[in-house]
Amino acid sequence: MAATGTDRTFPFPVTSPGEALDVYSRLRAEEPVARVRLPGGHTAWLLTRYEDVRTALTDRRFSKQAATAPDAPRLLPIHRGSSSLVTMDPPDHTRLRRLVSGEFTQRHMATLRPRVRQIADELVDAMLAADGREADVLTALALPLPIRVICEQLGIPADEQDRFRQWSDGILTVAGGKPADAAAATAAQESARSLMGYLAGLIAAKRTTPGDDLLTRLVRAQEDEDALSTEELLTFAMTLLVAGYHTTTAAVSHLLLHLLDEPGHYAALLADPARIPAAVEEALRYSQVASGFGSLRIATSDVEFGEVTVRAGEAVIPLMNAANRDASVFPDPDRMVLDREHNQHLAFGAGIHFCLGAPLARIELQVLLEALVARGAELRLARPAKELTWHLATAFPRPERLDVRW
Repeated sequence: MAATGTDRTFPFPVTSPGEALDVYSRLRAEEPVARVRLPGGHTAWLLTRYEDVRTALTDRRFSKQAATAPDAPRLLPIHRGSSSLVTMDPPDHTRLRRLVSGEFTQRHMATLRPRVRQIADELVDAMLAADGREADVLTALALPLPIRVICEQLGIPADEQDRFRQWSDGILTVAGGKPADAAAATAAQESARSLMGYLAGLIAAKRTTPGDDLLTRLVRAQEDEDALSTEELLTFAMTLLVAGYHTTTAAVSHLLLHLLDEPGHYAALLADPARIPAAVEEALRYSQVASGFGSLRIATSDVEFGEVTVRAGEAVIPLMNAANRDASVFPDPDRMVLDREHNQHLAFGAGIHFCLGAPLARIELQVLLEALVARGAELRLARPAKELTWHLATAFPRPERLDVRW
């Protein structure tokens, strides 16, 4: 089936990233495999149905590595001279994932829960002790919790976290809700080089002064056969830092926004904290954190999606946000249902690129809610959600401020 046209430009204009775009539901119903034009001039196929999105995420005929070629379509700038786990195909992806996956099992992540809870308790207590009974939860909770957790896991000193945040913001910056222009792309490359240089020095220090941290264990693993190369170790550490901060910060802010914006949701958790894990999963499904910017893949052979054939060499963008609102999978998809059953959302992706840090992100989200609920903090939004100003110049949009009262 031929494309109906390429007059649509993706990403679509966004004013309130907390809500799903109406165009997603229209495309899912009328043109679930839609041709779009990217800002760089390339075209791509946009997927909005759950099954199609899951296919693109799991089918080996779609390559992430091919999307890193110099002339390939893209939505985010790619740091040259390095290969990331999130942009590799097998067998390289298989080798690297096997080397590091043991550090990210649910069992191992569970051992971090007490420390995450300690950090969350400190942050929540500090926020609630502030004068005026009002605070910006983005500054008080959503930003510091993920940064402290991932930095401690990697063995990065606390006094280096501000520099890391600046570099990380620079790497994932997009302009006006659209992929970075030439100047922003250059700035992103400079941020990536600065962070890589810092991590190279930190890795060298770990060789002489090891610690009880993930980076030290990965450095030691370099002595084993088939282990991470120095370049791979650098890129993996950078990927963990950036993803562990940006995605979780956005997820925390969306979680709190949606719980407090919907009457009764937060009160339900105060009344029954056992509902927190299910509420976290529903917030992950309902929220629009997974923008799709990093999901672009290239078909390595022809693949059929219903009446549309995606040809070898063409790009596809599986939109997890749209898939998570597919009514054929999630009844009443545009409503946040705290105790939704069989919640097989795609917020963390699927297949070989399923988010390595998903267990840790879930722990952070759950523990933060547990800390708030344990103190009986009756939070409410300080102003209506529709009045929020959003930070759009990032791959993972979040409010610029999220003020609450209690």
